[in-house]
Amino acid sequence: MKIGVIGMGIMGSGIAEVTAIAKHEVYATEVSQQLYQKGIESISKSLDKLIEKKVVKEDKGTILSRIKYIDDYSEFRECDIIIEAIVENLNAKKELYKKLEPHLKKDTILGSNTSSISITSLASGLKNPEKFLGIHFFNPVPLMNLVEIIKGIRTEQYAIDKTIEYVKSINKEFVVVNDSPGFVTTRIIVTMVNEGAFILQEGLASKEDIDKALKLGGNFPMGPLTLGDLIGLDTVLNIMDTLYESFKDPKYRAAPILRKMVEAGKLGKKSGEGFYKY
Repeated sequence: MKIGVIGMGIMGSGIAEVTAIAKHEVYATEVSQQLYQKGIESISKSLDKLIEKKVVKEDKGTILSRIKYIDDYSEFRECDIIIEAIVENLNAKKELYKKLEPHLKKDTILGSNTSSISITSLASGLKNPEKFLGIHFFNPVPLMNLVEIIKGIRTEQYAIDKTIEYVKSINKEFVVVNDSPGFVTTRIIVTMVNEGAFILQEGLASKEDIDKALKLGGNFPMGPLTLGDLIGLDTVLNIMDTLYESFKDPKYRAAPILRKMVEAGKLGKKSGEGFYKY
């Protein structure tokens, strides 16, 4: 298959990497060639580790040669599936689709890697909403085995089937879910992180003991606060706000400590400090 990737940040570069490993051609773009190159450097480092561990047996140069930089949306015309992985903002995504869609074949599948925004809402301005769906990968993409496929109200079965074919080809498992803010995975995961933040704020236990309780008492690979730092506390906060606005249910109210930490620039692992220091 020929797969397009729009956005070469943490998620987009990971998607491009696993797709190239699976011997698909990848057409990738970013807002600048500098940011694209940063994504390629991230892929290169990841491949070094995977090759060293013998998870990947093919030559790194051969894998990277399958990823092509493009700077014009018209070059996406040959793609079977295009995955958008830009900033988690409804208006930014819709503006992108408006510019992109005129260049696509009628049967091209357009998917968003959104972790929380309604697929039906994202598709509302498209001429072919039946070919649009959610293709939600998890971080880090090369190591996480699941892809959540989200079906909007107007998504047709062809788009689901084609996406399943692609997901299987990159050796990932999948679940198909109906459209709702946060879907299945994000809705549960960020609510757990948020509840961990509330528990910390209330002084029920130390951050270490909160995480230890879930790891050893629930057999989680990591506790909710460590997980929040890995996801990015700004991302967790944005998703909690999206869920709250969507459902108007107080159970989705973001913990005040979470909001204060984000305001202070304590975003987790990516900023060097969140609940923990890195």
